[in-house]
Amino acid sequence: MNVTSRGRPPHPSMVVALPLPKDVNVSFEFFPPATVKAEASLWDCIDRLSPVNPAFVSVTYGAGGSTRERTHETVVRIAKDTSLEPAAHLTCVGSDKGEIESIAERYWEAGIRHLVALRGDAPDGQGAYVPNSNGFAYASDLVAGLKKIKDFEISVAAYPESHPESKSPEDDLDNLKRKIDAGATRAMTQYFFDPEVYLRFLDRARASGIHVPIVPGILPVTNFAQVKKFSKLSGTNVPGWLAGLFDGLDDDPQTRKLVAASVAAEQCRVLHASGVKDFHFYTLNRADLTYAICHVLGVRPSTGNNGEQK
Repeated sequence: MNVTSRGRPPHPSMVVALPLPKDVNVSFEFFPPATVKAEASLWDCIDRLSPVNPAFVSVTYGAGGSTRERTHETVVRIAKDTSLEPAAHLTCVGSDKGEIESIAERYWEAGIRHLVALRGDAPDGQGAYVPNSNGFAYASDLVAGLKKIKDFEISVAAYPESHPESKSPEDDLDNLKRKIDAGATRAMTQYFFDPEVYLRFLDRARASGIHVPIVPGILPVTNFAQVKKFSKLSGTNVPGWLAGLFDGLDDDPQTRKLVAASVAAEQCRVLHASGVKDFHFYTLNRADLTYAICHVLGVRPSTGNNGEQK
């Protein structure tokens, strides 16, 4: 996709009148449940979103590998009990090379062929990330190591506003290129709110020689205060216009949902009008907003000749 040759995205008044997209692909991120109630919520979410046929679904891995077994159990159950293609997150933190090799072998034996390779964050209270002397130091090392174990499909993270620990935007892009050169075939971005942020990042990535798909990560905002707090830690800019849209809605969750769905849907429509066809949704194990946005993007359950859902 060459955004520069097309110029900037069309004005929103033009986007809303565009025909319904027919070429959008979606993927979803879930996190492993910690309680029986959370497990029920997760599977309700999976049941609700499965009919739109996502390209794949990923399951996260807690800081320091804290959800290792729950991630594995969730991924394997998705593979066994649904028609979805699951991808397991795997990080450098909390494991030496032998442990990671064992985890990767277990996934391969369970039929899992797609991994999301991340550096990961240090466990709470342990300060800044410090590489394990017996492990894979960074995501690029992890990608190279996993490719030596089995021929996994590997996705990695990208940061349109740069990773908060990177020295510069150029350094951050160099790191992404190292991950791709090590064998990753897809990058999925940290969430962002201004479409221009992603489009400028894509221009820079292509100019630096990165040509794999770079899929925008979309976060429907359900709790603005929480997102604002997390964005400060992750280096994601929260525009003033977004704060204005959620102003006064702290005690009005239903209206917050409507606003969140409309913002994310407009964001996706602007990106699609600029040539983007793939979207990765951070669902937070909630289906309603993601399902609504998919509907607006033309991503809907398959229907038979009589119009009934298959």
